Amino acid sequence: MTAPAPDDRPAAPSLLDCPFVQGDLPRLRVLVDRYADREGLPEPRRWDFVVAVDAVASNAIEHAEGGGTLVLERADGHLACHIHGSGPGFTADAVPQEMPGADEHAAGRGLWLASLITDHLTVSTGADGSVVSLTMRLPRTST
Repeated sequence: MTAPAPDDRPAAPSLLDCPFVQGDLPRLRVLVDRYADREGLPEPRRWDFVVAVDAVASNAIEHAEGGGTLVLERADGHLACHIHGSGPGFTADAVPQEMPGADEHAAGRGLWLASLITDHLTVSTGADGSVVSLTMRLPRTST
């Protein structure tokens, strides 16, 4: 028997996989905080992660037909959150490089903030909507 090629490796199991709507945001923040704590993301980075997830989930509710799906996983020393929303969603260039001005519309500030306080943020789009992925590096643990 041969070992599977790296691309054939099974995906890491999800820590959390749940659909959400507006009324679920407080519960979602608590769940993300608990899982991030359990996986070893220390304060205040854990709080940054929760704020970023909340900002992106709120955007999904506003721009993706009132809700989305959140998947939280641990992989390769990182905690990753993928928020999927159907509908028109975002484009891959939706994250402003600079803070939108005070006299402009508030659009884009949530993604901009999330991109600043996480280690990595990507936006991908497809026929079934958009996925915003946020990652935070977990501290190394001694063995």
